[in-house]
Amino acid sequence: MKECMTALEGILGDLAAKPAAQGLDRSLSCRLTDLGQVVRGRLARGSVRELRTESDGESLEKADIRLTMTSDDLVSLTDGRLSFGPAWASGRVKLEAGLRDMLRLRSLL
Repeated sequence: MKECMTALEGILGDLAAKPAAQGLDRSLSCRLTDLGQVVRGRLARGSVRELRTESDGESLEKADIRLTMTSDDLVSLTDGRLSFGPAWASGRVKLEAGLRDMLRLRSLL
């Protein structure tokens, strides 16, 4: 789980630092299907804040931006073995968000 947290901080930190992300204030979640864990946090003011883990199904709170993938795919995304676009298109990585957020995220990813 520690490796996944580091990987997620890297991906989300890079995303938050992009100019198109400035002004975003959204809750995030990343469900790691093989570990039965959800990482929750907030994308705000150009950084990712308040990352914490909880058991999958523990919270009914629905984040504004939701990612779903395996821990191996998360690590592969960070070390460059997997590209987000093809992983998303093939269903290995799922991204759910409102229409406005999806349009903004499209330019970030």
